[in-house]
Amino acid sequence: MDLFSPQPEEHDASGPLADRMRPRSLDELVGQDDVLGPGRPLRLAIEQDTLSSLILWGPPGSGKTSLARLIAAYTKAHFEPFSAVTSGLPELRRVVKVAEQRRIVKGQRTILFVDEIHRFNKAQQDAFLPHVESGTVTLIGATTENPSFEVVSPLLSRSLVVVLQPLSESALVQIIERALRDTERGLGRYHIEMDVEAMMSLVAFANGDARVALNALEFAVLHTAPGPDGLIHMSKEALATALQKKSLRYDKGGEEHYNLISA
Repeated sequence: MDLFSPQPEEHDASGPLADRMRPRSLDELVGQDDVLGPGRPLRLAIEQDTLSSLILWGPPGSGKTSLARLIAAYTKAHFEPFSAVTSGLPELRRVVKVAEQRRIVKGQRTILFVDEIHRFNKAQQDAFLPHVESGTVTLIGATTENPSFEVVSPLLSRSLVVVLQPLSESALVQIIERALRDTERGLGRYHIEMDVEAMMSLVAFANGDARVALNALEFAVLHTAPGPDGLIHMSKEALATALQKKSLRYDKGGEEHYNLISA
């Protein structure tokens, strides 16, 4: 097996809908136009391959992992995921060694994507510094916590902090509608009719998180029987039944409230 072969973006048909529907281009990454819209500095840096290390700060489901994968695809860099939960310093040394060889043999850069970088302690975060400074890896760290408090200053000073916002209602609607239409990666083959009330209930349930929206949608579709006409009619009532009336959380007037998708 070639250690240096690029990792193609795979969409396992048996994988969760949220993974299958990851955006394939910056245009498909919706909801973050303030930082990634056409002509924005970050987008230009990605498209021109002049990007340095990044810290992506945002809530779950806002697109941090998808953005990191897109950056690797646009820059033709090797994408190396690295989990703060399951990986340690021995694994980092292995990754760095292979990255050095990849740069020498193929002239290909390595993007080291560190999910939940705030879970690393100070000494572990410091271990990234020499490899970032030497250019062996381009670090993209993802965190749901304020990096000013959770990422060490030397690493922070060498990285651009990008703030991703929770997805708006309109962004979630766009993501859901795309999944409903897509016959290759999405749910288009199921012939679903989803009414507006059900759509907005699902959006509220997701609370700005695309992953929650898509995986809940898939669960509902797979647990709703087609009607006599062969269509899956996704009403608010059918959605509530499929999701077992799980409580949804949404923010109103600056306070968190709990509501129920009710029939």
